[in-house]
Amino acid sequence: MGHLSTHVLDTYHGKPAEGLRFKLIRKTGDTETVLVDGVTDADGRSNKPLLPGAEFQVGRYELRFELAAYYRAKGVQLPEPPFLDVVPIAFGIAEPNGKYHVPLLATPWSMSTYRGS
Repeated sequence: MGHLSTHVLDTYHGKPAEGLRFKLIRKTGDTETVLVDGVTDADGRSNKPLLPGAEFQVGRYELRFELAAYYRAKGVQLPEPPFLDVVPIAFGIAEPNGKYHVPLLATPWSMSTYRGS
């Protein structure tokens, strides 16, 4: 059985992004299905399982991170509209037994991701 996880690091403050709201969405054609609506824990990780058991399927997905709301809650003054607001990471799962880790490293003005292990 495959595995999907995420981890958000707040590189502006130099620590895990605790309390960042995110959504995991399955994309099928023009249809989007929200699978997880969660908040990161003290370590910046999902506080809910992502695609547990039989939900782990080959397909197209998107993680949407509410970055501007997170930074505003931390007291960072952002312009309106913010440079980065909701950050989408669209990715595919091609290996039914693969391990997919989708980390996000972010500041109010930059972000990067990669397929981790």
